[in-house]
Amino acid sequence: MKLSFRKGFSFGLTSAVITTLGLIVGLESSTNSRLIVISGILTIAVADAFSDALGIHVSEESSNNRTKREIWEATISTFLTKFVFALTFLVPFLFLQLSPAIVVALVWGFIILIVMSYRIGQEGKASPKEVITEHLLIATAVIIITSALGKLINHLFI
Repeated sequence: MKLSFRKGFSFGLTSAVITTLGLIVGLESSTNSRLIVISGILTIAVADAFSDALGIHVSEESSNNRTKREIWEATISTFLTKFVFALTFLVPFLFLQLSPAIVVALVWGFIILIVMSYRIGQEGKASPKEVITEHLLIATAVIIITSALGKLINHLFI
């Protein structure tokens, strides 16, 4: 895969998983509302996909060693990857009750991270096990923090 597409894909995929899982867990623990979680996923899929795409666009432009084509390839692949993968988290919430949908979403997100991290580890200098562990620890920290924050918001405001 071309470097510009790989950058956009890996950034968009990681962001889709981490951001969407954090949002899902935080909204669920603060509102316990399937509708609000679904609304949050749709919002992340659109707004954050554009935001991340612009972020990678500016980052690639600032490196001063990328062609316009490479910059736009990274931008578009970031947007599409983030948009599509964030939307995949909708599926369990459309067909399951809130609690089982949360579990399915968490499992799905961790599977995506494991597969992507394994490939990164194979291609890089670190072992796949180290890369997987590092990425899952970060995801777990985000999930724990957003869950605690959601519970705090529920306690203080609801």
